[in-house]
Amino acid sequence: MTDGTNPPTNPQPEQPAPGSGGYGFPPGAPASGGYGFPPGPPASGGFGPPPGSDQDGGYGYPRQPGPQQPNPYWQDPGMPGPYDAPPASWQQGGSMPGPTAEPEPFRQRSDQPDWDALADRSASERRRKRVWVVVGTVTVLALLAGGGTFLLLGGGDGKGDDKPTAAASDSPAPSQSGVKNPIDLTPTVAGDPTTVRDQIGKANLKMGPEAGVFPIDKRHEMRTKGNANSFAESQQRVVDPSKSFTVSARLWNRSPKGQQIAVSQGNEKSFSFELGLDEVNGKPSWIFRVQTGTPGANAGTTTVTGTSSKMEKTFSELTGTYDAEKKVIALYVNGKRTGEAPVPADIFPAPGPLQLARSRHQDQWVSPWQGAMDSLRVYDAALPQERIDALKPGKLDPMVTPTGSWLLF
Repeated sequence: MTDGTNPPTNPQPEQPAPGSGGYGFPPGAPASGGYGFPPGPPASGGFGPPPGSDQDGGYGYPRQPGPQQPNPYWQDPGMPGPYDAPPASWQQGGSMPGPTAEPEPFRQRSDQPDWDALADRSASERRRKRVWVVVGTVTVLALLAGGGTFLLLGGGDGKGDDKPTAAASDSPAPSQSGVKNPIDLTPTVAGDPTTVRDQIGKANLKMGPEAGVFPIDKRHEMRTKGNANSFAESQQRVVDPSKSFTVSARLWNRSPKGQQIAVSQGNEKSFSFELGLDEVNGKPSWIFRVQTGTPGANAGTTTVTGTSSKMEKTFSELTGTYDAEKKVIALYVNGKRTGEAPVPADIFPAPGPLQLARSRHQDQWVSPWQGAMDSLRVYDAALPQERIDALKPGKLDPMVTPTGSWLLF
């Protein structure tokens, strides 16, 4: 057998007579059907050339006389091959007819991108970005113009004097919150770290050589060593003790032994009042004490006391008041009223300065304070309970103005 393109290498035998058999067929008339063909007339198409063709046989079969079986692999010249591109008329809104329609995956495609579409898309993106840049610029200019107009028309409350003043020393000023009219909280005088600054008045306090102001967390405190060189004092009297007054301080004590005075005022002879720590009936107690009469033989003292859960190495808020009208003194520890006492005579009106970390007794400096203190305030009025409750550590009561304040935060 050959592949149908070259002639056979051996000559073909002579054609047997019809009905005589041959080529594997039995003698006699050809069987109806065979090799898978049903009986009856030959089917259209088969192994061989189409009817009417003068092609001699096909695939090695000689031409038979009479009607021939059509070749199932014969291709109509007007039809496209299975691997040819379909006609344009078939690609427009219809599928290829018959079994020769081209499967979708085998259609011819182009590997080149659509450059025109890509260029249009890039140009569109550039235009969109330019629009956003223009809109953003216009918005920023409008906001700036609005802010400038607001300032030119006098926006805000116009209270320029309410702004805090510049820091008065090299120490950073602590922050304030919730204060309507903030004050300068710089702890020391500018250029003089040895002087504690009065943050509300003019009564600055000059420290001794072994006292100092130190920052801790977001505040400042004055620390003293409990000796004669560790103190601070004002140049003049801060409050008149013969009239109503209040004195308050937040105190930290290293060891509650003996008598230690944190705040006092008097003169070279004796004290008018003192606030601090003392032993009462053998136990440490917070005290507020005033001296009545003239220092000397006729002098007398009145004292109120109180305690707290911890008396050492923790901060406690002490506040003493004198009501000159009622002639009563009272002591508050951490905002709680711990006691009061009537004053039998006028308090000694000493004209001397305010003292920190010591007191004056019989022409001598006594009772040095060993520890730290901050939030010092003096008022020229006896604050009632509700105002005592409003005294927060490091803060001022907005309803009443002190005559002096130090180391607020």
